[in-house]
Amino acid sequence: MRNPVVLWLVLAVVFLAEWYGYQAARTLAQHWSPGGRRGVAVGYWLLTLGVWGLAVWAGTTRQTGNTVLKSYLLSLPLLLLAAKLVVFIPLVLEDLTRFGRWAVSSATRPVGVESDAIPRSEFLAKLALGLGAIPFFGLLWGMVKGATDYQVRRVTLKFPNLPAAFDGFKVIQISDLHTGSFNSTEPLQRAVAMINKQGADLVLMTGDLVNNRATEVEPHIPALQQIKSELPIFSSLGNHDYGDYVQWTSAAEKRENLERLMRNHAKIGWTLLNDTSHTIERGGDKISVLGVQNWSSHANFPKHGNLPKAHAASGDAPFKILLSHDPSHWEAQVLNYPDIDLTLSGHTHGMQFGVNLPFMKWSPVEYVYKQWAGLYEKGRQKLYVNVGLGFLGYPGRVGFLPEITLFELRRA
Repeated sequence: MRNPVVLWLVLAVVFLAEWYGYQAARTLAQHWSPGGRRGVAVGYWLLTLGVWGLAVWAGTTRQTGNTVLKSYLLSLPLLLLAAKLVVFIPLVLEDLTRFGRWAVSSATRPVGVESDAIPRSEFLAKLALGLGAIPFFGLLWGMVKGATDYQVRRVTLKFPNLPAAFDGFKVIQISDLHTGSFNSTEPLQRAVAMINKQGADLVLMTGDLVNNRATEVEPHIPALQQIKSELPIFSSLGNHDYGDYVQWTSAAEKRENLERLMRNHAKIGWTLLNDTSHTIERGGDKISVLGVQNWSSHANFPKHGNLPKAHAASGDAPFKILLSHDPSHWEAQVLNYPDIDLTLSGHTHGMQFGVNLPFMKWSPVEYVYKQWAGLYEKGRQKLYVNVGLGFLGYPGRVGFLPEITLFELRRA
């Protein structure tokens, strides 16, 4: 973190969460034997320091060795910290209450009479630990099951200018595969089978095929080659595809990594749209599929895409679909091209955590991205943000499960 104030604030919250977690454990053991209480104290801090130590080791060596294992080690403190933050809330409220009661008692007691300490409530300690188990086991479930619990989301989109021959046209979008996060090919084989089962007319992939290195996708190429489509499968690049998060030995090595990634797209059978367009004809009508390299309005993400170039290549097609990985591109540039009817993005992952119900949608990522999951509309232009098929960082998903989006395009 570059902001020292934010860093110290985060460290303070972590310290308080750890301390209150220890206080809750100590309160539950208060009636145990002295040896039992010492065992709880020693065990608590050995577990805590061990988990943080493994995470630090994994973080400092994450580009070497078993990177998948290290992603799990990096997530262990997240599980425990999430639980302890929930423990922290009722206990700090109790401490404020205890302090208030002590202050009143001290102010009203007769002179010379000692004020008794007010003990911590064992009931509240049990309640806090019980509540803390909810995020712990929720995030654990997200790692064991949620990360590859693939969901097909069906979305009907209506457009007044959709050519008649494309009424009922079915499009599949996948995004953010992050193939470097998988330790086997089985999950992607399941995903491919689900994709093929939908019988779509067109399949599109909107970036982040890998985490960092082009080689990450190579064990999965045979599985991805099995995606069936009568039409060409189009893809675009995301911010992770450029290798910006690796310390390369030279600019030439980094450039070769990107070139190898592009060749891997071709090996899979995908047509990579780098600031260009492709026209699809059907029954005498036509639509254009445009694709741009990653372009973000956020300063810490690359702006490689050239939308004017891609748009010029799309010609006079009456209906246009744009592949642009980062959804912040939509308001920053895309809305200036009113003939781009549908923009498909990814990138946010729904932060792989949140509440995703029919009547409520929330994730911490909404404080960073205005458009971050699902469908958005301005006038007749539409943006859909796919929350991704893979995962990165936290090796799991809670709430925002991995998504295969099936669009049915209809004439309004």
